[in-house]
Amino acid sequence: MKSDAIYLAGVYTKTIMKSWFQYKVNAVLLSLAVFLREATGILVIYFALLKFDTLNGWNLYELLFLYSLLFLTYGILIVFFTGTRDFGQTVRSGGFDRFILRPRGLLYQLIFSNADWFAAIGHGGLGIVLFLISAGKVGIIWNTPTVLYYIAAVAGGVLIQGAFFLFLASLNIYLLETDSLKNLLYWNMRKFAGYPVSIFHKAIQFFMIYVVPFAFVNYFPAQYLLRKEDMSAFPDIYMYLTPAIGLCLYLASYGFWRYSIRFYKSSGN
Repeated sequence: MKSDAIYLAGVYTKTIMKSWFQYKVNAVLLSLAVFLREATGILVIYFALLKFDTLNGWNLYELLFLYSLLFLTYGILIVFFTGTRDFGQTVRSGGFDRFILRPRGLLYQLIFSNADWFAAIGHGGLGIVLFLISAGKVGIIWNTPTVLYYIAAVAGGVLIQGAFFLFLASLNIYLLETDSLKNLLYWNMRKFAGYPVSIFHKAIQFFMIYVVPFAFVNYFPAQYLLRKEDMSAFPDIYMYLTPAIGLCLYLASYGFWRYSIRFYKSSGN
């Protein structure tokens, strides 16, 4: 049964990739457009630091490393969670009804039936480029413990964001429309996550640590590797929590999904 599920996931992935890359030139240009769109934020930081040198003690390469975690985790995230990110449209169009009729788990189908490959390549590619530019210039000693921590932190960052999309997907069952909530809580807060959390007001810090915990996606993992002085404003234990928080939040969101799906009512026509 498990091998069948893996095989079917492979078939889903192959089919979706063929669909997204049916027009190869267009696919390359769209992925490049996503890459360049996101890179504009990096240029803003670059030109700002030409004048100010550092941002609360963070130099250019350290900020690029911070950004690399943000983009890399989203690039991986969107391969698996496009279905939950866009679940509102699936519900409103009645497309979710088709999933209910199929003999596979609903979340399994959502995860493997779609993937935004343009966003995955654009964001993930930018994350890799920024990592390659910065990783060797920020003083990190890359050995077995740091490499294992980095992998675990990336996985935790993916799960934290995936849990948020899954939570909003569950809310869609009750509310039908949660795009405004998604824009407010995810996309707007994500703009703050490209900078050290320590530069913000206490209210924003609280929101980014305890409400929508973007700080655990990139800031605290980066602190574990960089050990910047501004970490003194937060408990040291926060540097180690990203994998655990990612797993706990995802399991909690999954439990809410399992509970909520019982109340689904078709809204399609």
